[in-house]
Amino acid sequence: MKTTTICALLSLALTCAFPAYADTFGSEANTFDIEFVEIGNPGNAADTTGTPNPAGSVSYPYRIGKYEISEDMIDKANAEGGLGITKNTLGPDKPATLISWFEAAKFVNWLNTSKGSTPAYKFDSFGNFQLWQSGDAGYDSNNRYRNSLALYVLPSMDEWYKAAYYDPNSSVYYNFPTGSDSAPDGIDFSGDTSFDAVFSDGYSNLNPNDIFNVGVLSPYGTAGQGGNVWEWEETDYDLVNDSLDSGLVSTFRAFGYASYENLGIGFRVASIPEPSTLLLGMLGTLSLLFRRRC
Repeated sequence: MKTTTICALLSLALTCAFPAYADTFGSEANTFDIEFVEIGNPGNAADTTGTPNPAGSVSYPYRIGKYEISEDMIDKANAEGGLGITKNTLGPDKPATLISWFEAAKFVNWLNTSKGSTPAYKFDSFGNFQLWQSGDAGYDSNNRYRNSLALYVLPSMDEWYKAAYYDPNSSVYYNFPTGSDSAPDGIDFSGDTSFDAVFSDGYSNLNPNDIFNVGVLSPYGTAGQGGNVWEWEETDYDLVNDSLDSGLVSTFRAFGYASYENLGIGFRVASIPEPSTLLLGMLGTLSLLFRRRC
């Protein structure tokens, strides 16, 4: 096979999304999985019609949790890592809420250290959040919140937005994270089992749904990015992660300080694979395609 053909196939593979798969954390009774979906199409154009504007352009492939982090995942991480994260207690498969941004960051850090990776976020010996400094390994002057060597992170505004609204097949952004510009059907009455997205649609839904029961998926295959609970992003309110003075944000750019806890705020996790891992995944996909074509 010619080198030019291999390069063309590699370029094609970078634009495609890979199937969802799970990473396993903890041990024995404290084992749990986080299922991720692959977000390909690096260098996609930004959306200039939403909030904020522009949004959704990401220059690299990454993964994002298919589901929100559940109470069960927090319980098992607490037991395994002694994290001491407090949360609501609605049920094991409910999204974990009453969690501050700082607690979400500490959960993500444990995901990293449990796999031998670098913590994504810097805390001092007293548990206070700090910016990464130029002398720190993994320092990124463009994002002083996130360590560039970390495998697991909170999704940035652009990472979250792209996973929710971008359609890689048609290269367009939809108005809703259900692959549609039409308003989704929500929960219309108590016991309603037919809905496109989990939100109160003429009925007061007192509690969030289980993370696995949230309606229609986004084009990339994420669940529950519309409705259920708000989700912490990594990105600061001013869109520049270079200061500890301003607030952090959740979806739809609603304002919330990093210490804020609320019954309606949870989070999901993203992952930035190492280049070598990504290359192996692409080569494996290409090998499969070649064998099938033969």
